[in-house]
Amino acid sequence: MESLIFKELNLSREVQKAIEEMGFEEATPIQSQSIPHILEGRDVIGQAQTGTGKTCAFGIPAIEMIDHDLDGIQVLVMCPTRELAIQSADELKNVAKHKRNIKILPIYGGQPIDRQITALKKRPQIIIGTPGRIMDHMRRHTLKFANLKMVILDEADEMLNMGFREDIDTILEKVPEQRQTILFSATIPKEIMDLTTLYQKDPVLIKAVHKELTVPSIEQFYIEVRESSKADVLSRVIDANNIKLSLVFCNTKKRVDELASNLQSMGYSAEALHGDMKQMQRDKVMSRFRKGIIDILIATDVAARGIDVDDVEAVFNYDIPNDEEYYVHRIGRTGRAGRAGRAYTFVVGRELYKLRDIQRYTRSSILPQKPPSVVDVEEKKINNILDTLKETIADGHLAKYVGYIEKMLADTALPSEQEGYITSLDIAAAFLKLSLGQGQGSSQEAQDQDFDDYEDTGAESGMVRLFINAGSSNRIQPRDIVGSIASNTSLPGKLIGAIDIFDKYTFVEVPREYAKEVLTSMKNYSLKGKKINVEKATRR
Repeated sequence: MESLIFKELNLSREVQKAIEEMGFEEATPIQSQSIPHILEGRDVIGQAQTGTGKTCAFGIPAIEMIDHDLDGIQVLVMCPTRELAIQSADELKNVAKHKRNIKILPIYGGQPIDRQITALKKRPQIIIGTPGRIMDHMRRHTLKFANLKMVILDEADEMLNMGFREDIDTILEKVPEQRQTILFSATIPKEIMDLTTLYQKDPVLIKAVHKELTVPSIEQFYIEVRESSKADVLSRVIDANNIKLSLVFCNTKKRVDELASNLQSMGYSAEALHGDMKQMQRDKVMSRFRKGIIDILIATDVAARGIDVDDVEAVFNYDIPNDEEYYVHRIGRTGRAGRAGRAYTFVVGRELYKLRDIQRYTRSSILPQKPPSVVDVEEKKINNILDTLKETIADGHLAKYVGYIEKMLADTALPSEQEGYITSLDIAAAFLKLSLGQGQGSSQEAQDQDFDDYEDTGAESGMVRLFINAGSSNRIQPRDIVGSIASNTSLPGKLIGAIDIFDKYTFVEVPREYAKEVLTSMKNYSLKGKKINVEKATRR
């Protein structure tokens, strides 16, 4: 079954709004198959692993089916661990944030029971708890199930492995017989089938089986990054590897628009593609991408469904996908027609755990890679220029241009403090410097001397950290910083490093050789109506 867009699932306006704010556009396979059946009142057995979106698969319909005219607990969710109970409660609270007066309460061991009893007096409609703590409250008569309509067993096989079978039996024997029972489990052994036989009525069996990776020609890498450095790292990987055509995936439409704007301000030929765009716009963008007019296409998973371009050299998971199957679909956009392809996944902090799930389910190896430095990018550019020069020399027809160089050698006089002649090697080096976009400026040695004391300000090697006295309270965004610096200096936007925006101020990393020029050129500059001051960041 094809995954559905959430708008196709007949959900309330409030839940649709919450899902959109959570950044989800397309339902995962388990959600697409489960939600309609649960909304119809059917019992369901769902086979799905962690990371497939199963919490929302039962949580969304549970929230939609709450009856505001009924008092007390209407939904009971059993989980094997306190961590899962807390995580599931947090996710359901996000889904219910625009729904009127829906209360969700996690209950688990290790938390004072008195505090939970106080919270239960506020009459939550949805309880998410571990079997042991649920039984404690049942013995104390602090959980009342007179109006219970739905019971959900999440990670049922794990609960059985942990020895909760008797507790589950005790709980299910004491809840109303007229109820809907939903069971989710990664595996369906005989013990699970025994449970379904006892406690479910004509259940629908749903399997969300992961597809195996079938694109072995794709090299897969992951790069650990800070959230604020993603755009910078993306640009460096593209430049250092001389990637001509790339596809970048973000999890939300807002992220797509922000990244497209950011990359455009850095001088890249990049455009967005997502579900809010009219079909005519999307067709136009796709046509430009196929023709190579656009180098970088930034898209959501839904919008990328129709992308069928053989020449995509690399796919970037700018945001790690919400479901492992999305990873397979995404990276399958490169390495087509027998060509080699590359896939890069940006990982922030604890997302490494998600990456391990992806590796396990796709049975593939995703190798760590360090982000290229400014020096790596520059060396790659120089090598590309030199390769082009060799081809130009091999093509010949240079006599006309040799004449100009000879005339320059004969006519050019250097300033008196330098030697009084230049060589053809000097001219070649000057052309190379100009082709890198560095232009004129103070000598490298002088600038290095100016910034020797600022090596340890938190910037990576080869970068200098600058302070700007404006931040988010002045409506400053990364693209404003990049655009301002790139338009007022010879520093290409793509070489600007990490940008950390705080309430009243901003830090930005720039290559050491450009730092002095940025300080000079940005003096008394106005940004978003505020006269800003740029200075070297002090030691931390």
